[in-house]
Formats: sequence, C-alpha cells, structure tokens
Amino acid sequence: MTFSQIQGNARVKAALLSMVREQKVPHALMFHDEDGGQAFSLCIAFLQYLYCPDRSAADSCASCPSCNRISKLIHPDVHIIFPTASSTLSEQYMASFRELFASNPFFTSAQLSSQLKLESKKQMIAVDEAKRLLSVLSLGALEGGYRSVIVYLPEMMNAEAANRLLKIIEEPPAKTLFLFIVHKREKVLSTISSRCQHIELEKMRPDDYGVESFPSPELYDSLIDALCSRDHLAALDVAESLSALPSRDLARAFVRYAAFRLRSLFLAGQGLSEGSDAQDGRRAAALPKSFPRKALSCLDMTYSRMELNVNLKIMFTDLVNKLYSLI
Repeated sequence: MTFSQIQGNARVKAALLSMVREQKVPHALMFHDEDGGQAFSLCIAFLQYLYCPDRSAADSCASCPSCNRISKLIHPDVHIIFPTASSTLSEQYMASFRELFASNPFFTSAQLSSQLKLESKKQMIAVDEAKRLLSVLSLGALEGGYRSVIVYLPEMMNAEAANRLLKIIEEPPAKTLFLFIVHKREKVLSTISSRCQHIELEKMRPDDYGVESFPSPELYDSLIDALCSRDHLAALDVAESLSALPSRDLARAFVRYAAFRLRSLFLAGQGLSEGSDAQDGRRAAALPKSFPRKALSCLDMTYSRMELNVNLKIMFTDLVNKLYSLI
C-alpha cells in the first residue's frame, strides 16, 4: 500500500511524509476516522514509507522486501492488535485479517467481525493482549529499525489492558511507534488519548473508493428497491442487466459502488443521520438491521470471484440470490 494508491486526505499524507523526511516521527499517533475510512490504509502506507530503504520524497518504492512484507501485513517488526473475543489474541486471527485487508483495504468494523466470525461474541482488547504486546516489545527489533504497533479501535480496550500499556506508550523504547485508529473518540480512555498526537481524517467521497467511474447508479437503486419490496423477480432482472455490462471493469465498479452506498444504508439503520439521506432511512426501515453488514460480505465474495474470471451472469445471479436470502 503506497500513498499514491490512496485518494484524498492530501493534508494528512503531506504531514506523514514530512514527519519521516524531517526525522520527527512522534512516538504515538491517533487517527480519528469514520468506520470504513482510510486510516488503516494510511497507517500501512506510512509504515511502508518509514521502513523503505529506497523511498523517494513522496512515496515508498513498493518493491523492496520491506515494502512487500508491510503491504502483506507480515513484517516481523509491525504488530497489529484489534478487538477479539474474550481470552483470544489478535495473532490467532491474523490470517483472516490479512485476507480482509487484501480484498478490501477500507473495511468496516462490522466486516472485520464477520471475517473473524465474531459477530455474536463480545469483543474487546483485553489484558492478555497487552501482556503479549509488552513481551514482544521487550525484545529488540528483528531487523534493527523501527518497531511499530497498530491498535485498531482502542476504544474497545478495557481499563486493565490500557493501564498495562500506559507507561510504554508514554515512554516507549527508542524507535518504537504506536498508531491508534479510532472511530468513537469519546470512548477512548483519556489516559491513552492524552499521550498521542491526534490526526483528523477527512470524510471519504465516492471517488475515494474508486466508484466515480460507475455510470449507472440506478442499477443499485433498482436492486435495493426490489429487495425492500421482496420482489425476487425484479431483483433477478437487475442481475441480468449487471451481467450485460460491457466490461468486467464496469462490473467491478458496480461492486465498489454498491459497497460505498451500503455504508450510508448502514448508518441510517443505526439511527445516524450523518452520511445518510431520507431514501436510505426508508430502505433501512424495510430491511433487517443486519442487512448492510451481511450484504457487504456478499459483495466482497463477488469481487474476489471476479479475479477468478467467473461468468458474470452466474456471479450476479448468485449475488442477488444471496442478498435476497438476507431479507
């Protein structure tokens, strides 16, 4: 993941580049971002740039061993923790986490829960995670450079875990960096927040998701309206229209566009007016509350199948049938 692959947030990217070039990297950064935003991708691009031995003034080289390993989330000196079920650790789920990031770098917290199969379980960052992290950081960097920790959703860290980490966050060993990604800043423990430099990310626009090139948004509207009306035949008619798109690139663009629109539907279903409109409110009321989250998982699977050159008619018919089964 390079900075050039991330649209928007030019101000944030410039600030991160400047930190590295001027050798003024803070020991703890907290990114305030909307759910499904760019924070995680920006963190990976930032670390890739920080670790890259062949970086330019504006980006990492994207081809050296360090860049390759960071982009695949397998660098031995980059550690990622995120909420999991009680008594389990992030490292137990890293294979699934990597799969999700590879298929959808702008994943939502609900998509992560679905990917890890933890939707029905209480999730948190517990004290065992903090203990393991302290043990890892007590050792030197395996490659002699920076050691970095990405903490996804520190607002879900319990007080015991936070207290364990306070000292090392405040006074970390040399070349140890913490990157926090926050969606609900008011729920972050003040003792953690006060030790970080804060970065506010811009809200993403449709073109930041790569969806502005899809020319027929009415296909999405027709599909969702058919699902709201429980009209299976009308939904299958939309699948027929999607399979007739003139190129696979447009088919991919539809899936990206639908994923973007479902984010607004999700917000409406949660009673959050920001980012949604009256039409989404009506649709959210007609669909199960879990529909946007589960539908996003269906879209992720469809997008993956496109890379395998599956027949478009079969693929979109299967997608519509799966979406219909969710209502």
